[in-house]
Amino acid sequence: MKHPLALALAVALSVTAPTYAASPAKKADTAVSAQTANPFYAESPLPLQYPQFDKIKDSDFAPAFDRGMADQLKEVEAIANNPDAPTFDNTIVAMEQSGRILGRSTSVFFNLVGTDTNPTREKLQAEYAPKLSAHRDAIALNPKLFARVKKLYETRDSLGLDAQGVRLIERYYTDFVRGGANLSEADKAKLKAMNAELAGLATKFSQNVLGEVNASAITVDTKEELAGLSDERIAAAAEAAKTRKLDGKYVLTLLNTTGQPPETDLDNRALREKLYRASVARGSRGNEFDNTAIVAKVTKLRAERAKMMGYPNYAAFVLEDETAKTPQAVNAMLGQLAPAAVANAKREAADLQAMIDKEQAAKGQPSFKLEPWDWAYYAEKVRQEKYAFDEAQLKPYFEMNNVLENGVFYAAGQLYGLKFKRRTDLPLYHPDTAVYDVFDANGKQLAIFIADMYARDSKRGGAWMNSYVDQSELYGTLPVVANHLNIPKPPAGKPTLMTWDEVTTMFHEFGHALHGMFSNVKYPYFSGTNVPRDFVEFPSQVNEMWADWPSILANYAKHYQTGEPMPKELLDKVLAASKFNQGFTTTEYLGAAMLDQNWHQIGSPDQVPAAKDVMSFEAAALQKDGVSYAPVPPRYKTPYFSHIMGGYAAGYYAYIWSEVLDANTVKWIKEHGGLTRENGDRFRATLLSQGGSKDALQLFRDFSGHEPQIQPLLERRGLTAPAGGEVKTGAAKQ
Repeated sequence: MKHPLALALAVALSVTAPTYAASPAKKADTAVSAQTANPFYAESPLPLQYPQFDKIKDSDFAPAFDRGMADQLKEVEAIANNPDAPTFDNTIVAMEQSGRILGRSTSVFFNLVGTDTNPTREKLQAEYAPKLSAHRDAIALNPKLFARVKKLYETRDSLGLDAQGVRLIERYYTDFVRGGANLSEADKAKLKAMNAELAGLATKFSQNVLGEVNASAITVDTKEELAGLSDERIAAAAEAAKTRKLDGKYVLTLLNTTGQPPETDLDNRALREKLYRASVARGSRGNEFDNTAIVAKVTKLRAERAKMMGYPNYAAFVLEDETAKTPQAVNAMLGQLAPAAVANAKREAADLQAMIDKEQAAKGQPSFKLEPWDWAYYAEKVRQEKYAFDEAQLKPYFEMNNVLENGVFYAAGQLYGLKFKRRTDLPLYHPDTAVYDVFDANGKQLAIFIADMYARDSKRGGAWMNSYVDQSELYGTLPVVANHLNIPKPPAGKPTLMTWDEVTTMFHEFGHALHGMFSNVKYPYFSGTNVPRDFVEFPSQVNEMWADWPSILANYAKHYQTGEPMPKELLDKVLAASKFNQGFTTTEYLGAAMLDQNWHQIGSPDQVPAAKDVMSFEAAALQKDGVSYAPVPPRYKTPYFSHIMGGYAAGYYAYIWSEVLDANTVKWIKEHGGLTRENGDRFRATLLSQGGSKDALQLFRDFSGHEPQIQPLLERRGLTAPAGGEVKTGAAKQ
């Protein structure tokens, strides 16, 4: 999350409505009357400026947006028209201090749109996306402001600043240039129009995705059709039907991935197929939520913008400011991984087909060909046969609150000395959330953490971290951060039992939270997770390693009824199976990552396919890149690929790019004693606390002492090393 002005200057590398970090207020900001009815006009009086969710009404947002934009433009005009020569304080620091009302209001609003939207918020989002885009452009394309920044940039090394101050000037200058500051006046006008249109299209895309998820839910008439599902899942399906006024029936809701969790357990093959086909049809079936026209328009506008900015394609524009640097570097990594991944997937498919043949023969029935809707179901059977366990054996040991407090929090305590205390006195934006104070090893408060773990119709799919208040020495503020998952909520009185994937996701997202909470920088621009997109997933992926660390697992993997620890032999089987199905997992991910690059490496706007050709373009791209393998479709198909219509445009490769760094780091930690305070303190000091204040790959080198290598990732995923054994980035060997 960036400071509001930093986002303004970035001029929407993302086309989603921006999610701003809550910009901390100076003392002068509190001069605004505390008696005002709008809670955004002054900083929150709650601890650490925690938002006043009990006082915030939907009707507060529009006035706060309007006033926030007006106030920030006045502040920016004062900076731009200052008769004094530009200095670091009167230009750069002054910009860091601008936009506090806008920061507070947009931070809360866009976080709530993701976690608990409603028709009023969706309407506001659609109305203000182009207005906020125009506001960003008004700042980023201000010639007098840019002239002051440019002057400081040209003399930055002679200003007597520390390294963080010099870097802040460099980042502001880069953002201005990338925001179009060097364009002609005619092109600036075109850019403003493009940005406004993109913002509106992105909002519509995200609203369509959520609408289509809800509209595509599968209604089932009888319990018998759900054979294979656990009692808890069947009860949840009954509850979902009841909320839709379908008493006596069952509803299988969808997640925003191609594969759907019930496919693992449903014995009814026809129902599995129905679920799969509903999933992959989303956004391309010609209904009110069809996204193909939006995809075509967004891709064309991005290609036009890249061309205007002097880049061969949109991917080149985006990647120049990431650690990868070039599309060629990304293509090289993905291209080297794809053949091994698909080969592994085909070997796995042979095992699944053999299982199908054996089962059908035992029933005296003809066999059938493995299809995408069969993969998860038979993969689980093969896993049970090979490793003598199934996922259902694990779930009783993973009760949600126990995993969070005695697993995730406990690991943070062992590694970093943190302590957590649940508090019930702060207002909640939804009753399913929980709030914790976070204390450092010295007993001082470090942050406030919000846990929002349950799925609901008003919440977007996936899992993520966001920030309401960023740490900043400039303002003396501490972080307020939140984690969001989409765990199905059981009926009242029933325990929330998690899958192993959900457990590791919880550890992953808390890695992002730690990145935000440990931030120790002066300027809001650099705070927390304000790092390159292909670096931000790295610390969170490292945190996954503690999910199955023996002493951590022993502390939380306990039966929810008896309190008995998970048997060691069961854990041993889990660990032994860790490379199982990695061909599938890697191939479905690479399919999506390569799709992203194909859309954003289109060189000319004229080459962008029309809406009717979006799906054929997708099929051809997968075929061209060697990841068109029918039983393993991409993790996301284009019309519901929210990542690339938003902040991960040309950046979905970031997960596996970050995993190279992650695998190197996990190996380093294991070789240096594992779970020790010394290792935790080193990771915190050299990397987690630095935010974006240093070059990202330099932070990795500061921690590990060496350049990243690809071999640890290949070993983790059970893949054969590509020729040469290394992947090159724009800055270092990977």
